[in-house]
Amino acid sequence: MTNQNEEIIAYFKKLDRSFFMDSLKEFAYMDEAIPIGHEQTISQPSLVLNMTQSLNLQPHSKVLELGTGSGFQTALLAAFSDSVYTIERIEPLYERAKERLKEAGFSNIHFKLDDGSTGWDEHAPYDRIMVTAAASEIPRELLDQLAPSGKMIIPVGTPLYQELLLIEKDEFGKIHQDALDNVRFVPLKGKYE
Repeated sequence: MTNQNEEIIAYFKKLDRSFFMDSLKEFAYMDEAIPIGHEQTISQPSLVLNMTQSLNLQPHSKVLELGTGSGFQTALLAAFSDSVYTIERIEPLYERAKERLKEAGFSNIHFKLDDGSTGWDEHAPYDRIMVTAAASEIPRELLDQLAPSGKMIIPVGTPLYQELLLIEKDEFGKIHQDALDNVRFVPLKGKYE
């Protein structure tokens, strides 16, 4: 195991999941997705950790996250990268996550209230992209916004069954993909629903 993975695991174990929940806090210790309102969930902790580790974050990484949700995944990304650009389409979740993450002391997170299904072109390219909702196909816009030698994690499939894909763009712009796991995420609303 790399030193970075050990650091991520250590930080993850100290990250209080209940801080990112407004209700059902008594279930924060469980390794499963928990509803956070607005038909959204805070993801299963072991999956959040695995997805983060699969991105192989670097201290200089510029990260795009689609689906801020509770801000739990955002905190983990922000702790191990230079900057995170995160998009949430549901205003109450956006406002609450922004408030929480500022309270937690993060100053390297940029927030946007919008449909994130086509990314955030204004700040592209990104070294890493984390998609926390399921797309019916890999959005072309996200592939375009991924930097050479970049990595993207995205669940792709139907509402009932998705594969968690690791997409890598080599230095020549060629795309490679690997299926990491079978998962079930809430749908990515918008163009790739």
